[in-house]
This record gives sequence, structure tokens and C-alpha cells, in this order.
Amino acid sequence: MAKIFIVIPAYNEEKVIGKVITDIKKEGYRNIIVVDDGSTDKTKEVAKKSGAIVLRHILNLGQGAAIETGLEYCRKVGADIVVTFDADGQFKANEIKKVIKPILNKKTEVVLGSRFLGKTVNIPFLKKLTLKSAVIFTDIFSNIKLTDTHNGFRAFSKNALNKIFINHSGMAHASDIIDQIKRYNLKYQEVPVTVFYTDYSLKKGQSIFNSIRILLDLLFEKLK
Repeated sequence: MAKIFIVIPAYNEEKVIGKVITDIKKEGYRNIIVVDDGSTDKTKEVAKKSGAIVLRHILNLGQGAAIETGLEYCRKVGADIVVTFDADGQFKANEIKKVIKPILNKKTEVVLGSRFLGKTVNIPFLKKLTLKSAVIFTDIFSNIKLTDTHNGFRAFSKNALNKIFINHSGMAHASDIIDQIKRYNLKYQEVPVTVFYTDYSLKKGQSIFNSIRILLDLLFEKLK
């Protein structure tokens, strides 16, 4: 049986992390890794109490760094499939099986969740516009055609896990992953997923202005 691990980067998510973990466990997944990225609340305590393995950064290093810490743990323990999953309750735990299925069936090495092939609930217009702009950016500079480039719901095979190492500590890690898929010629596919935008997740999530700044930073890096 495949060793499946779920990696959840978390920063000050004590209000929702318990339910996120519980929902994942209800789907039958037990190897849940929460990377507490320097939280100042009780994220670590709630995650441990809910049954997750907790890895902790003393300082807040950014989502990319938190995911890489989780992936490195999974490499060391010999994971066969690793799923990245957000901590703010935007994703549906019962869709994990859909995300990992193409890897289990040996059809691909990386699965990327797409909210635009699937469903978005209450997505703000400016957020949608920024995400669509990122798709165009990726098409031009990474030469990979995707419908959703900054979705944290992904799955990696063992081979992909051992080739992809995240170099960007912040939110730009999503583009870093896509670039490495192209560089190592890894087989990939998108699958439809659902993303819920609640008052909590919108308040916790990155601002539109920060999203634009990330795009500008990536543009500068590609052109320099």
C-alpha cells in the first residue's frame, strides 16, 4: 500500500487547523504533517491534539519554506505520495482521493489542483483577475499551459518529490514548482478541485496587492 502523507503549512491557524486535520483523518489519511511556521498562537498545540505530526519553525519563514520543510520530512521517511493542503479550510478533504488517483494509477508524477476547472465559492473579482494574470504569466515565461498556477492543493509522486526542491520561501514558491516540473520534464496534469473563500480565509489570505507584488518580482527575476 502506498505511503501517503499530507503536508499542511500553517501560520496562526488555531481557529481552523483542528477541523482541517479532523476532516482529513475522516477520509482515512493518518500521516498528516503540520509545519507550524513560527505561529504566535496555539496552532502547534491544537494540531498535536488533533493527531498531526508537528514540525515547527521558530521564526515565520514563509509558506514556501514551510512546505519544503514538510517535503524534506517526507523524503526522509520514504513517502510514496505527498499532498500539499492549505490550513485555512478552503479545500475539501474528500477531494484528496481525486488528486492522488492519477499518481496511484501511474498516469502522472505531479497533480495540480485547479479551481477554474472545478469550483470557486465567493471568490473576489480582483483575486480572480490576479490569478488569471498569473496563468498568462506562466504560459509566457514557463511555457506550461495551466488553468490555475497558484493553487496549494497538489500531489507529488516519490520521483517528483526527490527532484523538486522549493527555493522560494514565500508565496512565489508556486511558480518555482512549475518551473521545476518543466526543467525535469515531469509528467503532470490538472484536476478539478473546489476552493471556498470564507470571511476567515479572505482575512487570513494574502492581499491582492501582495499577489501583484509577487507577479512583479517573478517578472523581474525572469527578465534579469
